[in-house]
Amino acid sequence: MSQQPTSNAANTAGVVSTNFIRNLIEADLAAGKHAARKWSGRPGPGPQQLAGTLDPARIRTRFPPEPNGYLHFGHAKSICLNFGLAQEYGGRCHLRFDDTNPEKEEQEYVDSIIDSVRWLGFSWEGPLADASAASETNLYYASDYFAWMIEFAEYLISSGHAYVDSQSADEMRASRGTLTNAGCDSPFRARSVAENMDLFKRMQQGEFPDGAHVLRARIDMAAANINLRDPAIYRIRHASHHNTGDRWCVYPMYTYAHPIEDALENISHSICTLEFADQRPFYDWLLERLAEGGLLQRPLPQQIEFSRLNLSYIVLSKRKLIQLVEERHVAGWDDPRLPTLVGARRRGYPAEGFRLFAERVGVSRSDSLIDYSLLEDSMREVLNASAERRVAVLDPLKLIIDNYPAGDSEDCFAPKHPLKPEAGTRAMPFARELWIEREDFMAEPSKGYHRLYPGNMARLRYAYVVRCTGFDRDDSGAVVAVHCDYLADSKSGSAGADSYKVKGNLHWLSVADACLAEVRLYDRLFAVPSPGARREGDPEGSERDFRADLNPDSMRVIRAWVEPALRNVEPEQCFQFERHGYFVADRVDSRVGAPVFNRTVTLRDSWSARPGQRK
Repeated sequence: MSQQPTSNAANTAGVVSTNFIRNLIEADLAAGKHAARKWSGRPGPGPQQLAGTLDPARIRTRFPPEPNGYLHFGHAKSICLNFGLAQEYGGRCHLRFDDTNPEKEEQEYVDSIIDSVRWLGFSWEGPLADASAASETNLYYASDYFAWMIEFAEYLISSGHAYVDSQSADEMRASRGTLTNAGCDSPFRARSVAENMDLFKRMQQGEFPDGAHVLRARIDMAAANINLRDPAIYRIRHASHHNTGDRWCVYPMYTYAHPIEDALENISHSICTLEFADQRPFYDWLLERLAEGGLLQRPLPQQIEFSRLNLSYIVLSKRKLIQLVEERHVAGWDDPRLPTLVGARRRGYPAEGFRLFAERVGVSRSDSLIDYSLLEDSMREVLNASAERRVAVLDPLKLIIDNYPAGDSEDCFAPKHPLKPEAGTRAMPFARELWIEREDFMAEPSKGYHRLYPGNMARLRYAYVVRCTGFDRDDSGAVVAVHCDYLADSKSGSAGADSYKVKGNLHWLSVADACLAEVRLYDRLFAVPSPGARREGDPEGSERDFRADLNPDSMRVIRAWVEPALRNVEPEQCFQFERHGYFVADRVDSRVGAPVFNRTVTLRDSWSARPGQRK
């Protein structure tokens, strides 16, 4: 059964809706805010950039993941936003790894992130109109800037804007104050510039153990924004780094490193999610202090916050995703039920579907919960336009055409794609014994049932009209075969086909020719819209274990029959199995001659209509 599109996926994806970030960028471009920026062709401090030429990119954005895990659906929204804006306004988007925490970062994650961004259809190496910029790769690592970050930290010390604190972590926490009470100064806040510089250099040389000292910005311990109460900017970590090895034993805090990375890379619009809004005052404070010292060029990067992606029926917390993997509730980071991009790709979600979804959900400053069906609808729309059709019988029942000659066969022809006549047709072998879906026969039909039952006629799709003459049961009483006669002048496409008016239309496969395949029927990983959310009747203030909301039917593995041509399917080929939904040949387990298919999404959303689903 072909699903008719509600709209054209390609056209819908091309319709760009406005939002506050686009409005801001357009206002900056109209005012020429960034027109005088210089760019040397590679990241660096102000003096290096000012020696360069005018930046050929009208804007520069960045996607800055930490390489400590696999990307998830929320990252897809950020990728589409940052890379999409750069493409739209003649700019560049940098892929930058914020690798400032050596204890949690691995090359495995770096490789996966690179692969996922490319899979989504974006490049950090895309050409600009200015040929002089053609050599830009725009793939960067925060760890490449560690030497400059040290230089900038020493400038902050020398200018009185930073000091070494020797309190313990608990003492610092206690002196920080609360949202309603000011903090109090560290007893080490009054150290001299010389003493602070000496201690910081000795920290770099590995003289002290982890936690002995931290370098803090000197701002205001009474600030209303708690993030301005002398935040830590460097800590001691005797740990090997995936990129720099054992070169460093002090590492910058993320909140210190990130704005510097943006400035070194000439980022014009630093787009992040709302949880960083409270950090923006420190972002601006730090860049202003460094620009005052001539270390950065103006205009400085501007941080802009938008609401993160919140989807029903999934969790995007890195801690919870790790828990699901480590406790084996899923089969790994690429499990098709997990909301990671590697899992989505294995499930068959098309990259274009994520781009369409990102445009549809839009960008705002308000948090909201988006129903998962909107993501599924985006995937359906793209797959409906792109996936060729095939037949699969998932719950087989044998149909025997008693008046069709034994040993004979013929080809029936079905369109490869009903919306693309130019794609042509495919041959389906027809013979005396066929597989049909078990639900297409009832010994005692219910009211309104129009498929096969004794005495009734139905059409075998792309083939003949048949009349049911009887059925066989086994010793337990289960139906094991259905018998019928075919009407020889009723073949689809023949002159006599239209003379038979029947309501039932059945899918089928030749028993002799069908290919046996493993089919994995995936569903939503959680059975409720907000996993772990408190429910009516739960004690006030209590927290539910999100794992209690796992859907026990999120995966079902069956053996099914598919068209013979699918025996040699290549991994990651997508199809609509007529009537059943969209399926993909598993990119890991599927082999030529032994296909494995994952259900990507059903033909239409039936989740809300399922009896017994918890709300």
